[in-house]
Amino acid sequence: MLDLGRLRALHAVSVHGSVGAAAAALGYTPSAVSQQIAKLERETRTTLLERQGRGVRLTDDAHQLARTAQQLLALVEEAEVRLEERRGLPSGRLAIGCFASAARGLMPGALAELARRHPALDARLTEVDPHLSVDLVARGALDLAVAHDWDIAPLPTPPGVEQAVIGDDLCDVLVPRGHRLAARERVRREDLADERWITQPPGTVCHDWLVRTMRGAGCEPRIAHQAEENHTQVALVAAGLGVALVPRLGRGTLPPEVAAVRLDPVPKRRLRALWRAGAARRPAIRETVDLLRERWPSVASAA
Repeated sequence: MLDLGRLRALHAVSVHGSVGAAAAALGYTPSAVSQQIAKLERETRTTLLERQGRGVRLTDDAHQLARTAQQLLALVEEAEVRLEERRGLPSGRLAIGCFASAARGLMPGALAELARRHPALDARLTEVDPHLSVDLVARGALDLAVAHDWDIAPLPTPPGVEQAVIGDDLCDVLVPRGHRLAARERVRREDLADERWITQPPGTVCHDWLVRTMRGAGCEPRIAHQAEENHTQVALVAAGLGVALVPRLGRGTLPPEVAAVRLDPVPKRRLRALWRAGAARRPAIRETVDLLRERWPSVASAA
């Protein structure tokens, strides 16, 4: 008999790409995950992981076993959903993935309220890129994800993944306090044609949105600095190194050296909750999504 917990560990490594990332997703230590897979290798008399540089890679046998593990875990999830549905109360573990600014600005209060209302529910949060979170939900590594997209860069969702809108997060142009546009109430894209931009790296939703938006106004954005964290972008603006388009959620209070100016039309990113269609009946999913939508107006207002 193959141990389900060890299969779960192997499946997590296949999904997340490393022992360390799998351990973080499962809430274990990397050593514990390695031990689980070592025991699975002894049980199956098969090499499952091979060293590759500083990391590991799955063997062909491991990939086959991981696919089987995914099917077994889906059956276990279905059984758990039916039990939770019969009880009518959220319970068990709920793995949630969320992008950085929502993890900072939305989730702490929501998770605290969820724990207060439903003490039998063990909700666990992992910070993850929006585009990656969709695939992690589809593959069963996450039960629920909070992601975002923009009007000109919609978030694709594969078959079998359902979603609900949480709300819209507005964005402002941040400029140094002494900037020529700092005292303006509103600016248009054309006013920013000659600016040096601070933005996220290529391939991220925010970077792609900025490039498409400025090109739509007939100008190529001059990207001077790239930083993944919004707080780092704010610090670079405060130092007078450029301007940035930064969402309000999780941004916090701006330093005195930075002014926020509204861009016309106002850029918006839409927050969405995503989950597998098979888990839609689970009370934990319904309650969490309802709570996020319930809390959003006050969170957006505070931001």
